[in-house]
Amino acid sequence: MAALDAIDRNILRLLRLDARMSNASLAAEVGLSPSACLRRIKLMEQAGVIRGYTALVDAGNAESTIAVIINITLERQTEDHLDRFEAAVRKHPEIRECFLMTGGSDYLLRVEVANAGEFERIHKEILSAMPGVSRIHSSFAIRNVLATRPKGRR
Repeated sequence: MAALDAIDRNILRLLRLDARMSNASLAAEVGLSPSACLRRIKLMEQAGVIRGYTALVDAGNAESTIAVIINITLERQTEDHLDRFEAAVRKHPEIRECFLMTGGSDYLLRVEVANAGEFERIHKEILSAMPGVSRIHSSFAIRNVLATRPKGRR
C-alpha cells in the first residue's frame, strides 16, 4: 500500500472514535462515495494498517482491571541482551504490550491485573526473573483517557 494520504488519516481518525460508524456516514464525513471509502478501508486492512476492531467496555459494568505501566532498564543494551529479554517477554501472556524505548529506560511494558496482589506475583515471578533486568519501575494507571468517551457520545 502506498503512503497514507489525508483522506486515509481522516478515515482512521473517525474509526478510532467510532468503529461502528456506518460506511455511508464515514464516506460522507471524509468526502468520498461509499464504495471508494470501503475500498480504502479494505486496502488498509489488507496492508495491516487496520489490524482489527475492538469494543470499549465500561469498567463499571464489566470485570475491572488495573493497567500497570512498567519501565525496565537492562544491565546492558547489547543485541544479545535485548534479544534474550524480548524472547522472555514473548513467553508471558500477562505482558500485554512491550515497547523498546529511547530515553531513561530500555523497555516500556503494560500488564493488566485485578489487584495489587496479582501484580506482586507478576513482579516476583516474571519481571524480576527476566534476563538482564537491572531496574523495574512500575506505575498504576488511574484511567485510560483515550479509551473512555464523555457521557452522551456514541
